[in-house]
Amino acid sequence: MMHRPVRPVGVLLFLWVCQTVSSVLGTPSTVPLFGEIRTPNYPNAYPASNRTEWELAVPKGFLLKLIFKYFDVEPSVDCNYDRVEVMYHRRVLGKFCGQKGSLIGHYPDRAPIMSPGNSLKVIFQSDFSNLDRYLGFLAHYQAIDIDECSQPANEDEGPLCQHLCHNIVGGYFCSCHHGYQLQSDNSTCKVQCDGEVFREEQGVISSPLYPHAYPPTLSCRYQLRLERGFLVTLHFTGLFEVDHYQEKECPYDTLQIVIPGKDPQTYCGTKSPGIIETESHSVDIIFHTDESGYNKGWRIKYSSKRVKCPMPVQFLNGKIIPDFEEYRYRDYIKVRCDVGYKMMAHGNEITNFLSVCQNDGTWNLPLPQCHIVDCGAPLSLLNGRIEYTVGRESENVYQSVIKYHCNEPYYKIVPASAGEGNQFFCSARRKWEDTYRNNVIPTCLPVCGKPHNPIPKVQRILGGNIAPRGSFPWQVLLLSAGRAGAFLITDQWIMTAAHNIYPKQKDQRDSLQDLTQSIQIHLGDTNLENLILMPRLEIQAIFVHPSFQQGALQFNNDIALIKLRHRVTLNETVMPLCLPAAGSLYQAGVMGYVSGWGVTEGHKLSNQLKYVALPVVDLRQCNTSFNSERSYRRQRGKEDIPQFTENMFCAGRVEGGDDTCSGDSGGAFTLLREAEGGGEEFYAAGIVSWGVDCGKKGNYGAYTRVERYLSWIQQTIQEN
Repeated sequence: MMHRPVRPVGVLLFLWVCQTVSSVLGTPSTVPLFGEIRTPNYPNAYPASNRTEWELAVPKGFLLKLIFKYFDVEPSVDCNYDRVEVMYHRRVLGKFCGQKGSLIGHYPDRAPIMSPGNSLKVIFQSDFSNLDRYLGFLAHYQAIDIDECSQPANEDEGPLCQHLCHNIVGGYFCSCHHGYQLQSDNSTCKVQCDGEVFREEQGVISSPLYPHAYPPTLSCRYQLRLERGFLVTLHFTGLFEVDHYQEKECPYDTLQIVIPGKDPQTYCGTKSPGIIETESHSVDIIFHTDESGYNKGWRIKYSSKRVKCPMPVQFLNGKIIPDFEEYRYRDYIKVRCDVGYKMMAHGNEITNFLSVCQNDGTWNLPLPQCHIVDCGAPLSLLNGRIEYTVGRESENVYQSVIKYHCNEPYYKIVPASAGEGNQFFCSARRKWEDTYRNNVIPTCLPVCGKPHNPIPKVQRILGGNIAPRGSFPWQVLLLSAGRAGAFLITDQWIMTAAHNIYPKQKDQRDSLQDLTQSIQIHLGDTNLENLILMPRLEIQAIFVHPSFQQGALQFNNDIALIKLRHRVTLNETVMPLCLPAAGSLYQAGVMGYVSGWGVTEGHKLSNQLKYVALPVVDLRQCNTSFNSERSYRRQRGKEDIPQFTENMFCAGRVEGGDDTCSGDSGGAFTLLREAEGGGEEFYAAGIVSWGVDCGKKGNYGAYTRVERYLSWIQQTIQEN
């Protein structure tokens, strides 16, 4: 029997369908699937003495079927005259002649003639005599599929398929039972269980044909090769039956589990190994059988788990996320430091951290540390100090608390913001901040007008008592062409009379820059001899009121400011005098204090600071007094006196005696007022300017009215 060469079923069907479609569409095909043959001249009478042969064929894998649709050949005994012969190779399948219903000959009727193979040979033969008219025949042929699988096996060649045969149109294909592999001859089957590699994270492996008896003479090797970082677990499920002999361990069939770095484990018999934790990503399962035995084998359901990394150590001042009970391959951890702590690794600060559990069970990066943040040394406070209320000095770490204090009672603290003012915290932002997150420290402003040792009672200045130490801490000695006074109004600015800057022998056109070198400023003692021995205060700039005009009788706008090159430090003997408030009243009879080193009784200059209390005089009374003195002088041809203007006021006693005198000019006429926050403070109501005959009855001293110049004072200080 001829068989079509076996191909895989998918390819076979594809080729057959393509060939069929091609035939239907008229595409030329080397071997047709159907056709027809007829005698010469059909449907007319065929000729005498004719021999015609047809070689019929259909594709391999098919049988050829022939049917005579019409048959009319001269009948004769044994078809000796005219005849039609059908042959398969040299084998005659039939010899036909006659007509339907004829008594002699061999009429084929409509029974099909089946070829044993895919070909037939048809021979038509007519002799020389043809007295009657015979038309011959019309025959159809076609390809018939063979069910090769149902045909009996050829004893010489054996069965078509060793295991399973599958008939298809135009052929057949073979397949094998589970655990077997079809060989290259497309017919025989063989167990192929060597070299198979499993890479999935879970799966099932079993002995061939499980749960049926496994074949003999096996040499199977199943290789589990998972990604590094995964650990294989073998779980034997179901029946376990591997041939063994009781008196000897596994002499016949063996199942071996081979794990790198460990001794191979060999199993047989009927006791299941159960669950095996291999702790490896690579496992070999080796199964050997001998030529005998009918055991059913084994089945393994394998799974895997990721390698475990060690739990992070206890982490201080921070948090590890995510928080797992255990960490395995591919898991990661991040670190978040607590508020007020910074992340450090290898001595450097880092902003973020991520460590990954590697396939060898280690973390790719060691944990960092969370160190408390340091705000650095707080800014020092000029004329103040810092108190650590939480934490220790020099340990300026998160949540430390400091308070700024000014050097009281000479300085007062002024907050820079709306916060608590003097209390600051080391914040998580590494800044010293108050509760409102402001980081500008307060300022220590000089306290003004509150002497450490205020005078106890009214005294005379002409021959009066010596000023106690600390009673007039704003008093300044100014030396230019002679002795004069001045007073401190801030820790860097001094006020005096303009005529002290430009005395009679000084030209007002002289450069103020030159005058900064010639004028001497001394401050901080009541004894003039001691005061002169102290270092002079350096002058940075001098500002004379722009409307002041130098001249013997010109004292209007008699005010000047001196800026020191360096701020002075306030203490018991150094303190500024407050400025008057805008609109301050100069009420007659109010007592004010004046101090200085000017001329005393006996027309001698005093070496000790003296002071006197003088009442403010009514302006009309002042004008009357100065006008009377002016008339008196004019009548007697004496030198006139300066004009008394609205920028001045006067003070003194009508009976005379108490007064300022030469050497006191530029000093302050002070008045008392209620201080903000309680108590009293002195302020500079006036500047000693000029007068007529010190202490003469009916005459008064004239003072520059400081309240008139507040805008100029403030603008000069702000702009310089």
